[in-house]
Amino acid sequence: MNRSLRGVAWAVAAVIVAYGTYRAILHVREPVIPAIVTRTMDSHRALSRSLDMRLDRFLHDRPAGDGAERRLVALTFDDGPYPVETPLLLDVLAELHVKATFFLIGHDTELFPELAERIERDGHEIANHTLTHPSDFESLDPRTVRSELEGGAEALERYVYDPAIRTMMRPPHGRFSEETVKVAQDAGYHVILWNDDPGDWRAIAPAKIAEHVEAHATAPDIILLHSGRLATVEMLPQVVARFRKAGFTFVTVGGLMQRLSTAVINHPEKRPV
Repeated sequence: MNRSLRGVAWAVAAVIVAYGTYRAILHVREPVIPAIVTRTMDSHRALSRSLDMRLDRFLHDRPAGDGAERRLVALTFDDGPYPVETPLLLDVLAELHVKATFFLIGHDTELFPELAERIERDGHEIANHTLTHPSDFESLDPRTVRSELEGGAEALERYVYDPAIRTMMRPPHGRFSEETVKVAQDAGYHVILWNDDPGDWRAIAPAKIAEHVEAHATAPDIILLHSGRLATVEMLPQVVARFRKAGFTFVTVGGLMQRLSTAVINHPEKRPV
């Protein structure tokens, strides 16, 4: 084969490889957002939806290996505490012998401190969900973001102690920007998002929540739920039983991060339950 034909062959091969990679990026089960943005991660690289950033994450961040050690699931509950729903939720978690992570609002904790104390006493993890739960968190200026985080931590620490109060936060309403994430990182926080959001904050039947969680199960799995929803409390026994039957172990977010790398958590594998 002469030099010109070899050049054409190499060019065609390069186009095929590039196209195949492009198709893989479009169809890979990579979440649009990571489940966790640690305080040391590059927030732009972690959160950008641009094709080149997705390609970079796809090529360099995906973990190797497989195994049962991935079968960990963290139930996380946002908001509250609430005077009716939270005690019921805690009763069910105790009956199921499941420890969870609660992202509590500072102002709500000040209203019902005895419930925050019970969450701690029951052995659950408590993390920061800001002081006032602002609906426009993604557009707040850096000073206000820092104030919300510091105020939330101070309110929680008046009644309970958990290292996660100062190291883990979740943005209110799941709304964030690269800038607000960077501010949280600079304040020393891991930003905890999720692998699955079944939408239990809406008026939705328990069976529908359970169906979504089971259909979207991954290994590992961080599931976003809410403390103030009776439907969520009602569906828990079914979901916990299904995950355990599939070989999953329930852990807190902190426990998950101790046992698995961020790459594994952010690139979970589909595991039907």
